[in-house]
Amino acid sequence: MKKKDLIEIEEKLGKNLVFIRQNLSEHLSAINENTSELQSFFDYLQELDQKIEKLSQRIDQLQLQNHLPKEKPYITPLNTTEKKIFLTLYTEEVALNCLDISQKSEVPLSTIREYLTSLSQKGIPLNRSFIINQTFFQLDSQFKEWQAKNNIINLSLNSFISSKQNLQTKLKTYCPKTFKQ
Repeated sequence: MKKKDLIEIEEKLGKNLVFIRQNLSEHLSAINENTSELQSFFDYLQELDQKIEKLSQRIDQLQLQNHLPKEKPYITPLNTTEKKIFLTLYTEEVALNCLDISQKSEVPLSTIREYLTSLSQKGIPLNRSFIINQTFFQLDSQFKEWQAKNNIINLSLNSFISSKQNLQTKLKTYCPKTFKQ
């Protein structure tokens, strides 16, 4: 090979090395930029994580405060049958199924679910549990405590006695043969 050819190869090689060096330099800049971006994203995620933790603590505090209500809950007034069902649930410590509620409140089984829905819609907190394809109902224990302290439902013994006497009077009037005292 001639000297001229060697110089030409050396120049081409030098140009190619400069080109490779420029490409590597650009690649290194891109990596540095990506690293900076990743670092800023990481910082941002840490900041978000701290905010989420603070929100979680606040939610926990609110949930704890909700378990200790400070004001009387609003309950729509109940009719006599709803009061019977309420009283049945109120006096029981265990959850009852519809049949048990029907028997203890002396309300027809076919209407129990409707009345339970009505109680729930009127603001009575009912806990439901499902065991072996049956639904069991129970008053919320905190609400029971509120009822005991504040008589939220406005239950009075006189209202039950008078409604029972009215029922007995109606039965005597309309069905004298079937009425049993």
